[in-house]
Amino acid sequence: MAEIHPTAIVYPGTVLGEGVKVLEHAVVGKQPSLSPRSTASRDPLEPTRIGDGTIVSTGAIVFAGAKIGARVILGDQSCVRERVVVGDDVVIGRGSLVENDTTIGAMTKIQAEAYITAYSTLEEHVFIAPCVVTTNDNFMGRTEQRLELIEGPTIRRGARIGGGAILLPGVEVGEDAFVGAGAVVTKDVEPRMLVVGNPARVLRPVAADELLENQ
Repeated sequence: MAEIHPTAIVYPGTVLGEGVKVLEHAVVGKQPSLSPRSTASRDPLEPTRIGDGTIVSTGAIVFAGAKIGARVILGDQSCVRERVVVGDDVVIGRGSLVENDTTIGAMTKIQAEAYITAYSTLEEHVFIAPCVVTTNDNFMGRTEQRLELIEGPTIRRGARIGGGAILLPGVEVGEDAFVGAGAVVTKDVEPRMLVVGNPARVLRPVAADELLENQ
C-alpha cells in the first residue's frame, strides 16, 4: 500500500507500487504545458508508474508518462518529465531536472542540481556529480535544421561525470570513463579514459582499481 501525504497531489490513473511514499507537496502524474515551439511530442501520455518502495520526496514533480523503477529516491524539489524511464535503485538528487524522453539505467546516481537534457541516455551504474549540465541543441533554438539534429548525450555503463562538467549535444561518454570536474566535453570520450579541461582532453586511463568490474 502506498503512503501519500495530505499535501501531495497524485493525478487520477497514476499507478503506485507497494510501499511507495509521496511526501509533502510532491506532484505525481502532472500533464506538461508545452510552448508552441517545443520539440517534445504532443501524443497522449500514459499514466505515470512508480515502482515498489520508491520515495517521491518533498516538492518533487513527476510528469505523466514517466516510468519510475523500484526503490528509487527522487530528492526534494527534483523533477522528472514526461516519457522518462528510470531503472531500479536510482537516486535523483535534490533540485535535479531530468527532461523528457530520457532513459536512466539501474543503480545510477544523479546528485544535486544536475540538469539532464531531453533525449539523453544514461546506462547502468552511471555517476553524475552536482551541477553537471548536459545539452542537446547546437543551434540553441534557431533554424529548422535543429529539429532533425537534437540529441542529448549518451553516457555508457559505469561512466562518471565530475562536478560542474558540461556535455555538448550528441557526445558519447564510454563505459567506465571519467570526466573531470568542470570539463567541457566537445567530442566522444573513449571507454576507461580520464578526460579533463576545456575542451576535454585525455589525461590518462582510469585506474584499474576504480573500474566497475573491480568494485
